[in-house]
Amino acid sequence: MKFITNIIGEELKVFESKFAEAVKSNTALLDTVMKYIIKRKGKQLRPMFVFLCAKLHGNINESTYRAAALVEMLHTATLVHDDVVDESMERRGFFSINAIWKNKIAVLVGDYLLSKGLLLSTTNNEFEQLHIMSDAIRQMSEGELLQIEKTRKLNIDETVYFEIIRNKTASLLSSACGVGAYSTTQSNEITEQMKLFGEKTGIAFQIKDDLFDYGTADIGKPTGNDIKEKKMTLPLIYTLNNVDKKTMRDIIYIVKNNNTDKEKVKWVIDTVVKTGGIKYAEQKMFEYRDEALNILKQFPSSDVSDALALLVRYTTDRKY
Repeated sequence: MKFITNIIGEELKVFESKFAEAVKSNTALLDTVMKYIIKRKGKQLRPMFVFLCAKLHGNINESTYRAAALVEMLHTATLVHDDVVDESMERRGFFSINAIWKNKIAVLVGDYLLSKGLLLSTTNNEFEQLHIMSDAIRQMSEGELLQIEKTRKLNIDETVYFEIIRNKTASLLSSACGVGAYSTTQSNEITEQMKLFGEKTGIAFQIKDDLFDYGTADIGKPTGNDIKEKKMTLPLIYTLNNVDKKTMRDIIYIVKNNNTDKEKVKWVIDTVVKTGGIKYAEQKMFEYRDEALNILKQFPSSDVSDALALLVRYTTDRKY
């Protein structure tokens, strides 16, 4: 990651101060929550993609900084709302907003971030960037609802799985790459190419997350959290399609009714590993990663394209 910060390190520092300024509020409670959010920010992968995709095609400008802020605002808003829906008390190793300030304030904080994102774009007449991001939020909502609908019956096949993660996870990364590219090109063609690049990367990223749940020598101990939450991920879907009917029924019964029984969950995980579900998911992950890298190769080689390629590889090589 050091190579990446050599390319856009200064821009990320400037972005941090601009983002802090953009979310400031005259309401003391809201300003306190915003400062808490800024202090516990994650790896900032999405702003990195915004800046690198912008720099790949031109010079980073004020529109690029606003694009990165818009992405971060809308992403943070969805996370705050997700924690309320999931009744999650933790986010990135810290207490979630709803854990400290309760659900009502958390929902209002999410709404505030959404409205600040809208105002940031409309005030500067950046309607194309707002359109790209709004479409991503629509896709994320549809993906989440589709997953809830399918989880109830556990009838997710591979096609539906990819539709869910394309909408729920990859759409946001796709839009981050799109608004970054648009900020320096105003080219719809290049923007669409970079959105597709982001989508492929985002799908690979989500498959990697799915693999963490099963554990390998590289990843660590399996957690079985997805099974506990009745999430049908790619390793499990592959396994259900490649075992005998009795084993398939046993797996579905455990996922539906015994998903908190550690021994039974371990049996499901062992069956997934033995059937080849992990290897299959890894193969698919690398296919999407390579498709993203091939899109990148369509543009002139440079330090920026090398940094983007490194960031793509990080999504599949990361340990957490």
